[in-house]
Amino acid sequence: MLSIGAFAQIGQVTHRMLRHWDTAGLLVPAHVDEFSGYRSYDPRQLERLHRIVALRQLGFGLDDISSILDQGVDADRIAALLRIRRAEVEQEHRIAAARLVDVERRLHLIERENHMSRIEIIEKPLPAVRLAAIRTVVADQPEVAGVVGPAFDAIAEIIGGESGALATPIAQYGSIDDGLEVVVGYEYGGPVQDGFEIIELPAAEAAVCGIHLGSMERIAESWHAIHSETLARDLELAGPCRELYVRAISEDQSDWVTELQQPVRRA
Repeated sequence: MLSIGAFAQIGQVTHRMLRHWDTAGLLVPAHVDEFSGYRSYDPRQLERLHRIVALRQLGFGLDDISSILDQGVDADRIAALLRIRRAEVEQEHRIAAARLVDVERRLHLIERENHMSRIEIIEKPLPAVRLAAIRTVVADQPEVAGVVGPAFDAIAEIIGGESGALATPIAQYGSIDDGLEVVVGYEYGGPVQDGFEIIELPAAEAAVCGIHLGSMERIAESWHAIHSETLARDLELAGPCRELYVRAISEDQSDWVTELQQPVRRA
């Protein structure tokens, strides 16, 4: 018999791991002293230990390993599991490669151009949102400021008395043939009422997002950073952009917090 220490040393695993596998029923000691609880292993169990370690190194979880060991080594089953694992590893590789490109690009900006983005930008999915909203078309960008505030005020007058109705203000901007379509509204679960329409913003599998702090006067700079980052990551726009007004209380806008959201897809 081998002590747990000797067994762990030969198999290059930890005592903690062996205890965990014992609890999971994956590798039960050949003998456990009823008084001390001390575990001992039969040398023949090293074969099972090596198989567990090999399967773990391939990335299989304990449930899959248990199933493989209990049902015996079937070539077709192992091949099917390995194909699934191969697809997972390939996806992990693509994600890691994209991260490496991002790291290299940031290093280039810092080391060679002594420059960092003014805002930190991330990728994440966006949920679908149901808005009590007003839709307006403006001829060009300068007209937007005169539309957004009054639209929010008009909707707030209608639903402002409902608890939580004004918690999530969102504006969406999309280019159309006649100019720029502006959708302004609050996330809302109630019925349509006179003065606004219900507009469903679809979910986005991926979006490039950043936080703009302070006045709307400089928000164009933050949007420029978002669009530059989109191009740098080899992404393309996948729908109208959104602004989520996380905090928009003070008149001078000094403490405003706005999340900029641009749905994207791989180019």
